[in-house]
Amino acid sequence: MEKAELERLKEKVPCAAVLERAGFALDVSESTRKAMKYRRDAQIIIVIHEGKGWFDPLSDGKGDVFGLVEHLEGVPFVEAMNGVADLAGFVPSAPVWQRESRERAPDLSITDRWQARRKPWRGSAAWRYLTEARAIPERIVRAAIGAGGLREGPHGSMWAAHTDADGAVTGWEERGPDWRGFATAGAKVLFRFGQPGALRLCVTEAAIDAMSLAALEDVQADTLYLSTGGGWAPATEVAIRGLVGRPGIQLVAATDNNKQGDVYASRLLALAEEAGCGGERLRPIGDDWNADLKMKRERGMGDAGDLPHARRSPQG
Repeated sequence: MEKAELERLKEKVPCAAVLERAGFALDVSESTRKAMKYRRDAQIIIVIHEGKGWFDPLSDGKGDVFGLVEHLEGVPFVEAMNGVADLAGFVPSAPVWQRESRERAPDLSITDRWQARRKPWRGSAAWRYLTEARAIPERIVRAAIGAGGLREGPHGSMWAAHTDADGAVTGWEERGPDWRGFATAGAKVLFRFGQPGALRLCVTEAAIDAMSLAALEDVQADTLYLSTGGGWAPATEVAIRGLVGRPGIQLVAATDNNKQGDVYASRLLALAEEAGCGGERLRPIGDDWNADLKMKRERGMGDAGDLPHARRSPQG
């Protein structure tokens, strides 16, 4: 097949068509028009470039529609080309966007949009969501607000800031009763809760999990609780590498208790080994740390030692 024919074929067959044929489904709640997340069990593929490109956040896989077939089916290029040709004319399902009005380019910068939002206050919608629906203790919420890490989002949601090494807000995780997402035009780096110079770094997959683990451990003074926002962006890896470059660091892979969490944990532990620092896998009992925190509340447990994974404060 000539190069011009290959280009025409790429134009005709979007990556979504390959994924739907392979049994993947669009996760609308975590997708935008610019980055559509498809799932098949624990597998995740992000479709970008208006359907013409893709990447696998759990591996180094990325490319065009031909590369996608090669990646999913483990076949050589010629077979991938034929597989794509078979899909010419296939129209994938059109997603029903839940945040259509918000997909327009924002008028304000990330910094301006963050600063325009109020901090949560006792009894506010975000406060109630965190303390009631998510069981996060008020002392943790107050500390996160005091550190500048939380804002009141729309429709009862909360925003949790991602910041760079200089403390500048690059984006925010958005969580609410009926919504989860990330700031439009924002960049995932790290949500940070705790002491900036701490030597123990606990990396979770969500800001709510970072705060939940902090609550379960009674906010250890030697620990910085972090969240990647459920992704592994290049800026996130750079930020983690910057943190583990200091002497005496212990990197704790506190990711979810599932296959995806194990993949993230493996990456973190490999990074720790490469950096020459200590590495540890800390696994929640349930699916994630917030599930454990809610379990603790439901059982009416007392101090942090009541759950097997909890880390007690050192005795003086």
